[in-house]
Amino acid sequence: MDQIQHKFIKVEGLNLHIAEIGTGPNVVVFLHGFPEIWYSWRHQMVAVANAGFRAIAPDCRGYGLSDPPAEPEKPSFKDTVNDILAILDHLGLTKVFLAGTDFGALSAYLFAIQYPERVSGVITTGVPCFPPGPLDFNIGLPEGFYVSRFQQPGRAEADFGRLEAKTVVRNIYILFSRSEVPIASENQEVMDLVDASTPLPPWFTEEDLAAYGALYEKSGFQTALQIPYRSLRDAFNIPESKVKAPALLIVGDKDYILKFPGMDDYIRSGKTKEYVPKLETVHLPEGTHFVQEQLSEEESMFFLRAM
Repeated sequence: MDQIQHKFIKVEGLNLHIAEIGTGPNVVVFLHGFPEIWYSWRHQMVAVANAGFRAIAPDCRGYGLSDPPAEPEKPSFKDTVNDILAILDHLGLTKVFLAGTDFGALSAYLFAIQYPERVSGVITTGVPCFPPGPLDFNIGLPEGFYVSRFQQPGRAEADFGRLEAKTVVRNIYILFSRSEVPIASENQEVMDLVDASTPLPPWFTEEDLAAYGALYEKSGFQTALQIPYRSLRDAFNIPESKVKAPALLIVGDKDYILKFPGMDDYIRSGKTKEYVPKLETVHLPEGTHFVQEQLSEEESMFFLRAM
């Protein structure tokens, strides 16, 4: 990882952190999810750079080393799309491949819909493109569903605030690596779903956790709760919702997201191709929500085939 370089660019008065490796003429921009930072793409960045591509991975505003907005309760997916555009313009990049995971996948699709001339292809993990209109994953799930809890102002802040940032990241990585949807009981908080003795997933080391924990000590979780959770509903409130570029969706079959009501059918039935006509879907039987870290070599292989 020592070959990965770091820089900052100014966007709307914020210093956005960018990790970068490689010098090839073709560029891949990697977009992280929650609770991730640029670091979650470290394996793929090195792999594509070794194959002759230039790899760029920003920290979303308010995440990692990027500045938080002055009003952390206001950012939306529109801001993530605008930030991607500003980064491309600042670096003089006319056209790129976009790779996204979790809410970074949503940002990648939204950017590809709005700026098709700037996108050579889209590669996403776990999360498909959705139809235009309000996005609500809470329907059909109990009140203790983690998304519902994270959307309640003050609830997650109080839950997370009892613990060190490193412990919050640890707990979320454990929860999101399981195949069951995280749901707390009525008198239980989401962080209490993980016992202190539960080990980390075998592919996520204490060194990895320390890297995340140190940066969340700096940034906190306020912006991270706003994007994605508290701005999720309006993410796809757009008139047009078709991705024209070639796209690859990599699905871990043990990803808990597949148990959201209707999600597995939406992906497996091919309905996603109504909004991404040039979509190819690949299933990894042992893959979980963090498939890009869990099965990094296998996923990197699919990345290189798709570009």
